Amino acid sequence: MNVILLKDVEKVGLRGDVVSVARGYARNYLFPRKLAEQATAARVAELEKRDSQRARHEAKTADEAQSIAATLAATELRFEMKAGPTGSLFGSVTPTDIADELWTTSKIRVDRRKIGIDNLKRIGRYEVPIDLFQDVRVEVKLVVVPEGGELPSEDELEAMEAVERAEQEAAAPAVVEPVYEYVDDEPAAPAAETEQQDEPQDGAEPEPEWRADADEALRQK
Repeated sequence: MNVILLKDVEKVGLRGDVVSVARGYARNYLFPRKLAEQATAARVAELEKRDSQRARHEAKTADEAQSIAATLAATELRFEMKAGPTGSLFGSVTPTDIADELWTTSKIRVDRRKIGIDNLKRIGRYEVPIDLFQDVRVEVKLVVVPEGGELPSEDELEAMEAVERAEQEAAAPAVVEPVYEYVDDEPAAPAAETEQQDEPQDGAEPEPEWRADADEALRQK
């Protein structure tokens, strides 16, 4: 069935995309978590109209892209997010969030698929590369701060990240390398049996040498 994504869903699509998914996946996972809604004709038409209006503000020439790049280079986006004591976000800032914020604050439309970052999952300062047009790229400054607070200093941010890494390493199960011991599964033959195989049995004539056989054959001719 076709659904409209209300949030970015990994390996499925970005917010606002109309995608086809299994009916059970939609009803049991996407809909209960408010990650998607059913793609009715009215909602799809509404999204297409919105995208068409925004597309008018997208760079269509290199000169327009350069002008937009100059504006974005002087822009700093700010996101307030719920975060834990070590700076990890309860959620993430996605390329779709960045594209929406640029539209809301500056009425500049950028293709969210040309925003060159993965989801941001920690507070901090970032420079986000965006491809506006062929050979026109700009880096937009972005800051993610804890909700209701301010961004700590760089030293504090590094210390918080170090604490988080230490906690993750401590919580990770220890990997025990297996010890392999070579075992010869083939039992050794008893010494007495080995000697019997090497020596001819009593009363048995030794096997004649090939030269003696050849001489005997010549005499019989």
